[in-house]
Amino acid sequence: MSKKHELLEQSPKSKREKFGYSLSLISIIALAGAVLAIFIFISSKGLPLFFNDEVSIRSFFTGTKWSPGKTGADGFRLVGVLPMLAGSLSVTLLALLIVTPFAIAVALYITEIAPKIGRYVLQPILELLVGIPSVVYGFVGLSVIVPFIRNQFGGSGFGILAGGLVLALMILPTVISMTVDAFKRVPRHLKHSSLALGATNYQTMYRVTLPVAKTGVLTGIIFGVARAFGEALAVQMVIGNAIVMPDSLITPATTLTSVLTLGMGNTIMGTFENDALWTLALILLTMSLVFNLIIKRISKKGAI
Repeated sequence: MSKKHELLEQSPKSKREKFGYSLSLISIIALAGAVLAIFIFISSKGLPLFFNDEVSIRSFFTGTKWSPGKTGADGFRLVGVLPMLAGSLSVTLLALLIVTPFAIAVALYITEIAPKIGRYVLQPILELLVGIPSVVYGFVGLSVIVPFIRNQFGGSGFGILAGGLVLALMILPTVISMTVDAFKRVPRHLKHSSLALGATNYQTMYRVTLPVAKTGVLTGIIFGVARAFGEALAVQMVIGNAIVMPDSLITPATTLTSVLTLGMGNTIMGTFENDALWTLALILLTMSLVFNLIIKRISKKGAI
């Protein structure tokens, strides 16, 4: 038995398996190391701001003025991130409210209603929309959505409404694709049993398909929200980039990513202004981690 075992270990197939295992292990370690290095680097740049005597942590999260080069009446730097957080959350929430019903409806049509020819046409369209660069969506928003809002509601057209609509267009294909995958994983015998008991196709979708696939649907929605929260260029082109607390959907506002992209190239490494921008980057990284943890928690609750 020992000789056979030695021959098996020396076989070409065994060597290929060992090589594949070693290559996979190295890749996993390298990927984990890269993620850890990014987190450590951004944390080392962003955390020192909270230990600076010129910064009040309370005013940092509750302040409404962003001018790192200036000092307020209380002696602390003007680094209030509340307008940016409010803008980011507002456009993301608006995009979520728009996308969710459309994504579920389109996914149900593709998986449950559309004929085969319709599925063959719609699937490539979705894949094409997922691959469109964000700057293209930004140009569409700048040339179509902003003028439409200006003509219909007044104002400049720039604001949270324009940003939310552009984000909805961006994440809709991704959420639809993930929702379609979730509906396809629903066991067919559950649907057949519902139809055999006399339920209509629409009753089966509402009572069987949606409840069983809810975990996968929620995962797709949270994944889309994570992408929307971290989007920079497309939102920056249509939101107006005014660092003020948003008081309506059609007045200019800003987001964390917009301030980062506009300010990072105009500051010098090591200055207070640059450190403040790195702190914004740390907040974005933390939010991405939170979204990933939510997705993982949701995935553990169900198999779909």
